[in-house]
Formats: sequence, structure tokens, C-alpha cells
Amino acid sequence: MRIGELAMRTSVSVRALRYYEEQGLLGAERSPSGQRRYSADAVDRVLLIQQLYAAGLPSRTIAELMPCVIDGNATPELIERLTAERDRIDQQITDLAATRDRLDAVVTGATTSLHTGQPCPAAGSPRAAQDMAGA
Repeated sequence: MRIGELAMRTSVSVRALRYYEEQGLLGAERSPSGQRRYSADAVDRVLLIQQLYAAGLPSRTIAELMPCVIDGNATPELIERLTAERDRIDQQITDLAATRDRLDAVVTGATTSLHTGQPCPAAGSPRAAQDMAGA
């Protein structure tokens, strides 16, 4: 498939696909006229690259990971590095869940204040803690 079709099928810009190729993350064959041609598995590869970027992995780490994804070969160092990245992501998830819980408490307090006509207690105040405990 051509680069425009790959971009459309993955919702990734043509510019990003070219960048992936420059970084060694994505390969393309060239037609006699120089146009990029991608195999059908390029769609899954691009989606994986997007997920890894979204998880905060840098292109260098993703490039090191790709041979493992393609042929299943990995070094102990790569496994260690990926485990550290997974642990970092787990910590982000924990932190985000705690932030969500605090926002839920603020929303609950604000909703209660709308119904009672009382000012919304400040998050983290003793009154807010009492209100949350009673909710």
C-alpha cells in the first residue's frame, strides 16, 4: 500500500510515517518511481508505534524493541529496559487513578453544594474530608 493509504488506515499523518522511517521504526520498499510501498502488516506496526509513543517511550527504545516484536528475539538488557518502562507506566496509572479520585471528590462536593446552597468546601480541607466520609 502507498503512504497515503497507510496514513488513512492508521489515522497517522504522512509526515509522521516518514519520521518513523527516518528513525528506523518502519520500513518501506520503493517502487521504480521512488514511491514508498508498505506491506499489509505495516498497519499493525504503526499502531504499535503509536501505542509505545503514547506510553512515553522514546523512538530509540521503540527502535530497539522492534526486532523483538518482529522476530521474537530479545536481549536480557532489552527485557530489563522494557520491564522498567512497564513499571514507570504502572506508576503513572496509579498516580492518574489517585488524581481521578481527588477530582471525583471535588465533583461530589461541588454537586452537593449546588443542592444545599452552601459554598463548595475546599478539597483537602477538614470539612471536605468529613463531607466525603459521610457521602
